[in-house]
Amino acid sequence: MRIPYPPALRDLVYRLYARRVEGRLDHTQVPKHIGVILDGNRRWARADGLSAEQGHLAGAAKIDELLGWCAETDVEVVTLWLLSTDNLDRPAAELTPLLGIIENTVRNLAADGRWRVHHVGNRDLLPDATQQVLKRAEQDTLDNKGVLVNVAVGYGGRQEIADAVRSLLLEHAERGTTFEELAEIVDIDLISEHLYTRGQPDPDLVIRTSGEQRLSGFMLWQSAHSEYYFCEVFWPAFRKVDFLRALRDYAARHRRLGL
Repeated sequence: MRIPYPPALRDLVYRLYARRVEGRLDHTQVPKHIGVILDGNRRWARADGLSAEQGHLAGAAKIDELLGWCAETDVEVVTLWLLSTDNLDRPAAELTPLLGIIENTVRNLAADGRWRVHHVGNRDLLPDATQQVLKRAEQDTLDNKGVLVNVAVGYGGRQEIADAVRSLLLEHAERGTTFEELAEIVDIDLISEHLYTRGQPDPDLVIRTSGEQRLSGFMLWQSAHSEYYFCEVFWPAFRKVDFLRALRDYAARHRRLGL
């Protein structure tokens, strides 16, 4: 029979184990860009008899911890998937408070002073209030030197590719480029220049919590050569030791980059 440890003792064991894993971490092997699918807020809440809104609040509180861990381990870019285009179809009773939580999260990221906030997603799909919060956060943190934090709000991988192609076509239409001329020059690099993450490195590692083993459309273009780490724990319960395990697992892999 398995005897449960008291919470205080369990927390101490986790801290000691995390310190051991961190001490053995080779910072030269740390991914420079990590994408995170923050999954499991509602299921975590349901398991504890809480509301979906309480689950999203707990998930939002975890973000600050994650970014602190990233800064400690020399991660340079973090992309956080906060709201997908599919999520926009949720009932207003759930979507409205969720958008409010996201807006407060983005404001707090900007006010922190350590992070450079960048929105990735189709801003036109979002309510005006959310759009304004995202714009203001980008403007206020433009000169910050810390971790670049991509907040993926109103984001979908296929939507991003469609928007990139649309942007490319409009740009060349304004230049007077013919379709024949455009067909001659279109390549991977040209499309990449019109993605939401243009100018950034592609994610080296994508982490998804909650045990789901799929991307669900997250960074479809950029993650072609990413490593994936699927973690069983729900996002609000994600711990530093889980994060360090993901980095350790990444460092142990031999990245072939499609070769």
